[in-house]
Amino acid sequence: MDKDCAVNILNGCGFFAEFRISILTSRCLLTINEKNELRMHDLLRDMGREIIREESTKEPGKRSRLWFHEDACDVLENQKGTETIQGVTLVLPTSNEVHLNTKAFSRMHKLRLLQIKCVHLTGSYEYLSKELRWLYWHYCPLRYLPSNFHLENLVVLDMQHSNMEKVWQDIKFFGNLKVLNLSHSKSLTKTADVTGLPRLEKLLLEGCTGLFDVHPSIGVLDRLVFLNLKDCKNIRNLPDSICQLKSLECLNLTGCSNLQGLPEHLGNMEGLKELLASGTAIKQLPFSFGHLKNLQIFTLRGFSKKQPAKSWLSWLPSWVQARSCLDSLRILPPSISGLCSLKRLVLTFRNLSERDIPVDLGTLASLEYLNLGRNNFCSLPSSLSHLSKLHVLCLLECRNLQSIPELPPNLEGLYANGCTSLENMPNLSNFKRAPSLFLSHCNRLAEIPGLENLDSVQTICIEGCNKLANAFKDNFFKGQSDQYECCICLPLKEIPDWFSHQSTGPSISFDMPLHVEHQFLGITFWAVFSADEDRDERVISPSVAISDRTNGVDWTFRATTAGILVTRQEHSWVSHMPKSYFRYPLKGGERMEAWINIEEPFEVKKWGIHVVHKPYITKDDQGQSSSVYTDGQDELMIPSCILAEAMMSV
Repeated sequence: MDKDCAVNILNGCGFFAEFRISILTSRCLLTINEKNELRMHDLLRDMGREIIREESTKEPGKRSRLWFHEDACDVLENQKGTETIQGVTLVLPTSNEVHLNTKAFSRMHKLRLLQIKCVHLTGSYEYLSKELRWLYWHYCPLRYLPSNFHLENLVVLDMQHSNMEKVWQDIKFFGNLKVLNLSHSKSLTKTADVTGLPRLEKLLLEGCTGLFDVHPSIGVLDRLVFLNLKDCKNIRNLPDSICQLKSLECLNLTGCSNLQGLPEHLGNMEGLKELLASGTAIKQLPFSFGHLKNLQIFTLRGFSKKQPAKSWLSWLPSWVQARSCLDSLRILPPSISGLCSLKRLVLTFRNLSERDIPVDLGTLASLEYLNLGRNNFCSLPSSLSHLSKLHVLCLLECRNLQSIPELPPNLEGLYANGCTSLENMPNLSNFKRAPSLFLSHCNRLAEIPGLENLDSVQTICIEGCNKLANAFKDNFFKGQSDQYECCICLPLKEIPDWFSHQSTGPSISFDMPLHVEHQFLGITFWAVFSADEDRDERVISPSVAISDRTNGVDWTFRATTAGILVTRQEHSWVSHMPKSYFRYPLKGGERMEAWINIEEPFEVKKWGIHVVHKPYITKDDQGQSSSVYTDGQDELMIPSCILAEAMMSV
């Protein structure tokens, strides 16, 4: 169960939920996962259930909780319930509906938790316990809540997948209700008057595809923090009163494909932190959008429409294509400097030109993630470099983009795959450690200025960038660091012969060179992989496990990025595991074994290992110095010419 929902229910029952949950988590009796769900080990759950079963081993109706299907059905169908019962669960598959009379609950005066699914209730709802805090009734067949549905102490009303056309006919008063979930109720056409819900914090209407109107009374919900209208495809407008929700923190409009715009006074929603509007028909944001000083996340992805590969429009100069947008409305207001808390901005598939990107983009002092992929601009404002907290810049498939201005100093990843007009990259000399560069199919890009001056490079993907080969030959593959890892994806099918140890199997055994302790710089891997299915885009994250059999020490090395984007079936993954990655120093002569792993649908065809080290100096009998390489190689590092020539042959 969601932790926040559980806290609301338990607090409604008079418990100090946060305090008690913290005690249970500190004792490892409860855990909270990444989805904010409360989890308990099966053995603990079963122990608790056994304690409840022993309350009355022969008469389930005298237990405080019912959760076994057979016990719940027996008690409810035969009306064996008693005032001892506090919780009932009867969750049935959609193919196995049951019909029950509400009289079955008439003696359950202490019932606080009721969870039913695919259950038809007939009779008066006055039989339901007034102590109910949580009512979970999925696939409820009712068209609306009846007039005798009085549950004043209800905290959570979860009626997902219901048959409701409207929630209630007259105004209902639920003074303690904090969560109302009607998601996926496809027959719901309008929300009800919510004046009687003064404590409502979450209103969830996701997937209500028949919903076309939000009642203007929503503006009175001064405690509402989350409004979810995701995939409500028939909503065209939102009431102006929604701008009165000063406590609202998250407004999810994703997939509201007919939503034309947002209310003019949107900027009055001073508590708004997340505005999710991808997949909408919004063409212009109100001027007041720039006043949302607490907004942290804003997404406005357009509709992904795959263009024909040989569209005649693709032959027009970029300025002609951009001209068609000149008379269109600007999506963003002229100034966005007021968005001082914005951390994540996504504006993809929006047909943006240069004029659509505010010149004060660089004033977004908190911005960490910027995604402007699949748009039509030719350049970006120079103020981009002022985004001191920006970690990720995504410009995927901006096919008209010709140059990228100076990059922010703390950038960690630049994603510009498919920028087929890109010719100029900024100088990277100011970076101590280069950002990961994903530049696949930037066909016109001939150089990456300043790359040769960097102490380290983490990840570079340059598949299809044949013009970059000479730059790499002359400048880049001169060496590897003993401190930083490097990961490169290349369109090659063969491993160079100078790789000392190669295999077509999952493992490789090898001996470390003798006397390598002070000269050791790291280990470089080269893997040729292919996929058993053909897709346009794939992401890989290979990993290598290494075991020092001599000393009983193990290490695992994984690509440090989320993955490497590739667009052809066969590729090479070249990665460097630096000396700093090894927790214990290698002195030389150790017996080593390594295993490579890659996720499906990929398969490693062959792979190799090369121990990278400096030469060490010895003196012969005449006292002459000479360089010695103990692994049979006469190169200090990865030979640059081999990689470059291989790339040029593609």
